Amino acid sequence: MNKSSLALAIAFGVIAQQAGAAGFIEDSKATLGLRNFYYDLNTKNTADSTGEASEWGQGFLFNYTSGYTEGTVGVGVDVVGLLGVKLDSGGRQGKANVSRTPGQLFPRESDGSATDEFSKAGATAKLRFSKTEARLGTLQPKLPVVTFNDGRLLPQLFDGGQITSNEIDNLTLTAGQLEHTTTRASSDAIGLRIAGATRPTGTPATTPASDSNKFYFAGADYKITKDLVAQYYYGNLEDFYKQHFLGLTHNWAIGPGVLKSDLRYFYSDSDGKNGSVTGRAEGYKSGGYWSGGNANPNNGEVDNQTWSGLFTYTLGGHALSAGYQQVSGDSAFPFLNQGDGSTAYLITDRQIGKFLSAGERTWLAEYGYDFATVGVPGLKAIVTYLKGDNVKSAGGDLREWERDFRLDYTLQDGALKGLGFSWRNATQRGNVTTDSDENRLIVSYTVPLL
Repeated sequence: MNKSSLALAIAFGVIAQQAGAAGFIEDSKATLGLRNFYYDLNTKNTADSTGEASEWGQGFLFNYTSGYTEGTVGVGVDVVGLLGVKLDSGGRQGKANVSRTPGQLFPRESDGSATDEFSKAGATAKLRFSKTEARLGTLQPKLPVVTFNDGRLLPQLFDGGQITSNEIDNLTLTAGQLEHTTTRASSDAIGLRIAGATRPTGTPATTPASDSNKFYFAGADYKITKDLVAQYYYGNLEDFYKQHFLGLTHNWAIGPGVLKSDLRYFYSDSDGKNGSVTGRAEGYKSGGYWSGGNANPNNGEVDNQTWSGLFTYTLGGHALSAGYQQVSGDSAFPFLNQGDGSTAYLITDRQIGKFLSAGERTWLAEYGYDFATVGVPGLKAIVTYLKGDNVKSAGGDLREWERDFRLDYTLQDGALKGLGFSWRNATQRGNVTTDSDENRLIVSYTVPLL
C-alpha cells in the first residue's frame, strides 16, 4: 500500500467514527448528472480517413458531497462515480484494419473498436480547520498550472492531495501533489507526462512512454481590489519541467459596458532527467523544434516562455473579445498531457487545437451574444476565430487557423427546468496538424438526489 492509500484509509476510518455527527449528514448533497453526447470528427488529409471518428454515448455522473462534522476540526467525504455506455460507434469505428482515434468518447478494445461501456470512481477525504481545507484522494483541480479535462462523455480524474487556505482576507493559498490520472476516455489510472515523452531508447514498441508520479503545485490568488486579482503559481512535474505562472485579471467599467483584461505569463524550463541527454534518451522529452534535430544536444529539453492577453468588452447581451498569444523558446508549451485529452490554461485552448507549438504566435477574435436581452433567456451563441503562424519546423514556419461556433440553450422553467442542449462545431486548417471538421451534440440534465 502506497503512502497516499494508507493516509486515505486512515482518514476514512476517522470519518466513519464521526459520520453521524451533526452537519455531516444535514449538509450532504448528491446529484446524478445525465450527459448524452454525440461526437463526429471528419479528418481531411489522412490515409484512408483513418483518423475519422463517429461515436454516441450516454454518461452517468454521480456526485456526493458530505457536510463537515462539528468541532474544531471538521471531517467529511466526497464520492464520484462515473459510467459511460456506448449507444453507437458508427463511421469507421471497429472496422477491420482500421485504428480508431484514441481519446474520444470510449476506450479501445484490442481490435481497435470502442468498448461497450466503461466506468471509474473515486473518493476524497476532507478536513476543515478554520478557513483551511485539506483534501486527499480524487481531485479535479482547476488551477493555472493544472486543470482537469471535461470535454467528452466523462471527466478526467486525478489522485493526490491539496490544501486550500483563506485565513487572510482577500488571499487564497493553494498547494498540493498529484500522483496519477484517469483520463477522460479510460478506466485506468496512469502516470503523468507531457507531449513529446517517449519510451526509453532500445525498448520494445509495447513499452509505455516514460512518466512521473510526482507533480507538485503551489500558488496564491490575491484580490487587490474588487475588480483586480493577481495570481502566482508554481508547478513541477518531476523529471520533466518546472513552471512559473503570473496572472492578472481586471474589470473596468467603461461607459455602459465593462472591459475585462486577462493577462498571463508562463516561464518553463527542464527538471531532473529532462535536463540531461541521458534522461531524455530514457524518454523524458518534450515536443518542439531544435535546430539540428537529434544532433542538437538540447533536443527534447523543456525551454518555453508563453505570454498572452485577452480583452473582452461586454455590453448588454454582447461580448466582443480580442487576444494575442506568443510562444517562445525551442519547446512547445509544457503541461500535463497523457495523449488522451487534456486541458492547458491558455486563451488558445479551444475545441480542436491549442496553438501552443514552439515559436507560435496566435491572434484571436470572438463574439458572443446572450439572447436573454431580446426575450429568450437560456439561449446563448458564441463564435471564435484563431490564426496561428511562425511555428518552428525543419521545413520552415508553419501556420494554422480554427473557427469555432457554439450554441447553447437551457430550459428556464417547467418540469425539465435545467435541461441543457449544446451544439459545438469547429473547423481547423493549416499545415501544423491534420485538417479537421468536428461536431459535438450534447444533451445534459442534473437530477438532485439529496
